[in-house]
Amino acid sequence: MANSQFDQFLEEATTTGDRSDSTLGRDCLYGLYTSWCFLRQAVPRPEGVFWTAMRKKRIHPGPNGLRMKGPAAADYILASYPGLV
Repeated sequence: MANSQFDQFLEEATTTGDRSDSTLGRDCLYGLYTSWCFLRQAVPRPEGVFWTAMRKKRIHPGPNGLRMKGPAAADYILASYPGLV
């Protein structure tokens, strides 16, 4: 069975860390997902669909142990803080 778009996103754009560390909250995780979609030239699913899929994977907003990685992380950071460029 092929990996879903959400599985690919989690594999390519996130990594796990200590749950007590600063982790990706609701807005950041969805924003990272939209950056990942932009770079892959894919249409992002609506936020409600995204969070339903994340809940099925037992990923919740708040302390979830996820951190950003890869090109989507760079794109998200630059898009979120345009003064950095």
